[in-house]
Amino acid sequence: MGSFSIWHWLIVLAVVLLLFGRGKIPELMGDVAKGIKSFKKGMSDDEAEAKPAERRSIDNREGEVVSRDVNTEKSVG
Repeated sequence: MGSFSIWHWLIVLAVVLLLFGRGKIPELMGDVAKGIKSFKKGMSDDEAEAKPAERRSIDNREGEVVSRDVNTEKSVG
């Protein structure tokens, strides 16, 4: 009673194949793989959003005016 023999596993396999069919099992495995990939992508997106933006400071001397150019568009020519 402690362990299952090969016959037990063959019967279980036959029942599973009868219930799901041969084509349904690979389809289910494909759906599971897509779900795992989607979960991993979502986790990596959350980590990227959670990272705080790195702040840089500009050291300037007293009396020196520091300006920042807001227009960063590059012209394509």
